[in-house]
Amino acid sequence: MIFDIKVMEIDIIQPSNKIHPHKFTLWVGIGSIVMMFAGLTSAYIVKRNQANWQTFDIPVFFWYSTIVILLSSISVQLSVNAFKKRQMDKYARLMTITLLLGVLFIVTQCIAFRDFWNAGMTLQANVSFSFLYVIVGLHALHVIGGVIALTVMTLKAFSTTRKNDNVVPVEVISTYWHFVDMLWIYLLVFLWMIK
Repeated sequence: MIFDIKVMEIDIIQPSNKIHPHKFTLWVGIGSIVMMFAGLTSAYIVKRNQANWQTFDIPVFFWYSTIVILLSSISVQLSVNAFKKRQMDKYARLMTITLLLGVLFIVTQCIAFRDFWNAGMTLQANVSFSFLYVIVGLHALHVIGGVIALTVMTLKAFSTTRKNDNVVPVEVISTYWHFVDMLWIYLLVFLWMIK
């Protein structure tokens, strides 16, 4: 009987440090994405030593898209803060801004690739261009996934039933969006320095 009471006291005293399952899943996904891009950038470095490797300048729209995604990262963080303060109108506006900036990022990426393609730097022209298309294209797919999630969150933010006070989905999309932001900056700096 005394032993049972002590066990119960220990359970009460120790706080639960469990991570939410959705956040855990997100971090596992982020880990696998990091490994994929680490492999791609490593292969890029190895292939760069080939005799027929062609260098290229970073399209100017890649720099514009960087500004856009940085602004979207700020707006998504402000939306999380607004949600936590229960400022739901502000939250909805900031989610909309983040969504629009996400779409603008994709548009600027498409413009950059159009300019790249029009300059004769196609997938078949050289292996260096193929790497660029694959690496940046895979990042764009992850951004599109984020834009889809942002669309769902924005629609929920404007729904008539805003009684949801579960911050976890908002934190999950925010973490993911910050991740694709940091990943883009890494890729841009990588391509700029190791061309």
